[in-house]
Amino acid sequence: MNFAATAALSLAMSTDAFAAAVGKGAALHKPQWREALRTGLIFGVIEAITPVIGWALGSVAAPYVEAWDHWIAFSLLGIIGLLMIRNALSDDEDEAPAQSHSFWVLAATGLATSIDAMVVGAGLALLGANIVVTAAAIGFSTFVMVTLGVMLGRVLGTVAGRRAELVGGLVLIVIGCVILYEHIGHPA
Repeated sequence: MNFAATAALSLAMSTDAFAAAVGKGAALHKPQWREALRTGLIFGVIEAITPVIGWALGSVAAPYVEAWDHWIAFSLLGIIGLLMIRNALSDDEDEAPAQSHSFWVLAATGLATSIDAMVVGAGLALLGANIVVTAAAIGFSTFVMVTLGVMLGRVLGTVAGRRAELVGGLVLIVIGCVILYEHIGHPA
């Protein structure tokens, strides 16, 4: 793969993580750059690892992962989104928005938005692409996009107030639905 193809693939793989990061940033109380970088790092590492796993599994597992990746992403994003909505609608008005998300919530969201990268990795094995360079590019692109997404969410969160977590949860659910629709909504 040439530089342009690698850059385009990296950007495409990071867009759903960016959208999820905007929701995560909106749900936090004025996230700082430290939290944005932490979130970006978690998402970026996961997004870099999943194509390597897919590449390692290669064509043997690709049909099985591809058959279920959209359902896994839809389920994880839906559950996390519903939990965010539940928290936003809770009666506890005295509770301040979180300063950061737990590692496990970020890792689950990062995994849900990167399952498609595993299938891409399996395809890259068939093409003989340099998986180290490609995975590093995908991870770096995701790191940058998620970091910026959290900070953009900060602006949206300041404007939206306490209900920003509701919007973030809805965004995650919509991303999950879009992933599901893209895989099963188009007749072959």
